[in-house]
Amino acid sequence: MLHYAVVFFVIALIAALFGFGGIAAGAAGIAQVLFFVFIVLAIASFLFGLGRRG
Repeated sequence: MLHYAVVFFVIALIAALFGFGGIAAGAAGIAQVLFFVFIVLAIASFLFGLGRRG
C-alpha cells in the first residue's frame, strides 16, 4: 500500500510540473489517503503482533 501512495505522489509531482493542477491535487489527495491507511494498518499489525507474543 505504501508503494501505491508513493506512485500517486510521483504522479502528483509530475502533473504539477506540467501544470495540471486538478490532476495533481487529485493524485496528491489519493496518495495522502493511502499513506494514512498504511500507517493505521502498520500500527494495528504491530499491536496485534505484540499481543500474540506476550
